[in-house]
Amino acid sequence: MSKISLTINNLKVEAEEGATILEVAQENDIFIPTLCHDPRIKPYGACRVCLVEVEGARAPVPSCATKVAEGMVVQTDSFTLEEIRKTIVELLLANHPLECLTCQNAGNCALQDLAYMYGIEDLRFRGERREYAVEDYNPVIERDHRKCILCGRCVRICDEVVGQRIWGFTNRGYQAIVTTPYERSLFDTKCVFCGQCVSTCPTGALTEKLSKYKGRIWETEQTISICPYCGVGCQIKLHTKNNEVVGVTADINSGVNKGNLCVKGRFGFGFINHPDRLRKPLIRRRGKLVEATWEEALQKVAKSLLKIKDKYGADAVASLSSAKCSNEENYLLQKLIRGVIGTNNIDHCARL
Repeated sequence: MSKISLTINNLKVEAEEGATILEVAQENDIFIPTLCHDPRIKPYGACRVCLVEVEGARAPVPSCATKVAEGMVVQTDSFTLEEIRKTIVELLLANHPLECLTCQNAGNCALQDLAYMYGIEDLRFRGERREYAVEDYNPVIERDHRKCILCGRCVRICDEVVGQRIWGFTNRGYQAIVTTPYERSLFDTKCVFCGQCVSTCPTGALTEKLSKYKGRIWETEQTISICPYCGVGCQIKLHTKNNEVVGVTADINSGVNKGNLCVKGRFGFGFINHPDRLRKPLIRRRGKLVEATWEEALQKVAKSLLKIKDKYGADAVASLSSAKCSNEENYLLQKLIRGVIGTNNIDHCARL
């Protein structure tokens, strides 16, 4: 694509045609605050926190939804802009519960970060507050309408990325909320509980119940890994505390999935520390499963497979491989089944 030249904060930069001001600023390490923006979904321009001044424009414009143009001159940090942003954050906080001490998203909340950045210690705007009961009826997602800032990110990611269209706006003005059709429970909708809405929420309106009270974001050790559930190879970030996995997230800037995960990849980590998880091989002796060494278990499996093959033929044996194994391990399994056992009866869990 053709390149165009523009100036941001007196810095001359180049950008690809069709890029937004926000994208170009981020590429050049120029900070512009956002609340309703997520690179996985289309620009929305609802929160107005990302407003910038463009020379010749009669008013500030949303940088997330304004495309760059040749010769454009942009200012992102003027006194006027900072006052506008601070006022917007103050207005949002005026109808937002200040429960940061117990909020699961404390330390990982964009609204909290902006309040800290602008030094907001007290509320200038006071009035009626919306009161809603916390929705925690399902096992993985908790929703608190009081903390919702109506950025629409959950609505848009469910529509544009997941394709389920579970969330939507209802009512108007002060009474507006994001909810399901006819305010039904998620169990009564097409929700697949992928947690994409949780991953994009900039506040504590949507949180993961499995991670609640198990560790703040800064208390956990974060390890990049690959999701073990299928062959897609989604990159995940394991959050561990006290040698226990307490949550799973994904970086929107890396991996083949770019921050997107399914229900198993995001919430299916309970087996790791489950007390019923097998930690040693078991073999059956006198009708009961007892612990054994790996050598004993492998010998018994080998003898049993050869016995079945000799008695009933190679096609009496079948194998199911797993995406939890590496490509090399799956390759060796199919070589064993085809080359040693002598059958093509092998399948993979990701295909079923």
